[in-house]
Amino acid sequence: MSDAALTNSLETWFKANARDLPWRLDHRIPYCALVSEFMLQQTQVARVLEKYQPFLDRFPTVEALAQAHEDEVLAAWAGLGYYRRARMLHACAQAIVEHHDGTVPDSAQSLQNLPGIGRYTAGAIASLVFGQREPIVDGNITRVLLRVHNKPEPQTDNHTIKWSWRRAGELVKSATNPAIFNEAMMELGATICTPKNIQCPQCPIRSHCQSFEAGTTESIPLPKPRAKQKPMYCASIVSIQNRSVLVEQRPVSGMWASMYQVPTIERDDRQPTPEEITTDLSVDADTIKPTGTFTHITTHRIVEFAVYRADSIEMGPNQAYRTLDSLDQIALSNAQRKVLAVAGLIEPL
Repeated sequence: MSDAALTNSLETWFKANARDLPWRLDHRIPYCALVSEFMLQQTQVARVLEKYQPFLDRFPTVEALAQAHEDEVLAAWAGLGYYRRARMLHACAQAIVEHHDGTVPDSAQSLQNLPGIGRYTAGAIASLVFGQREPIVDGNITRVLLRVHNKPEPQTDNHTIKWSWRRAGELVKSATNPAIFNEAMMELGATICTPKNIQCPQCPIRSHCQSFEAGTTESIPLPKPRAKQKPMYCASIVSIQNRSVLVEQRPVSGMWASMYQVPTIERDDRQPTPEEITTDLSVDADTIKPTGTFTHITTHRIVEFAVYRADSIEMGPNQAYRTLDSLDQIALSNAQRKVLAVAGLIEPL
């Protein structure tokens, strides 16, 4: 089958079966596409749906986002994880205002010169918003391409990635509408040609798929080795004073950079002892009470939390008491929200 036949089948299917997502409009707004593409990186669509419109309500234009304080941006991003993306989106908006008069560039090359925008995001905006014949490749698209060509390779290998970009570039040149084709490839990988529970009977290009013909779809792509997650141990102290909780801001680099937390001690080898807690946090040993424990898993860490309640304690440097009603206005990680939930201050996630 020709590339034109494959792309035509996929575009026809997408027009009839595309999910109704708020960033999919007949005429895409460049700034809204920029926000959605940053949010969708490494994040499930369901979670983005919860945050996308509230974020735009808070920062309705690229100028509004550029002028906002970073703490505001991180607070609006809370719950999406990978907070570096929020900082880069903020920096990207500032660069667009400073160097492009507030107008999102329409070329992939110009887009890649902006902070936080790589080849995929540049290609997505250039093709989906401006209709250019730019390829895009992510995990979903690589998986589709490997199965179509029956290539049993790990999708993260450099050779595979280079091949996927080349092949995607050939296909988008054959598409009737590059925007519809690129989005159809993403949609197919997200809903039909999934990592598990593949829906081959519903696939619009199964007649073009060599792995479907060979019966090898379940074994493609080859699995990649999982990175070993390192342990981390945290003891968090929840101190209440007049319906306010003591919080502090983390350093500007490292894990959960610049996010807010209740006073917390971290170790890599074991859980901090009560003696270490009282010494390091200047807390009276008689006032702290164990509240609960939980495990928080990130891409690179398995974090064991021990949560304590304490009577009102004296504020240290970079600490302040915040009312419970104002916690949504600061950037709290999901881990810290779990801490507050274990302490009985907010509803569990």
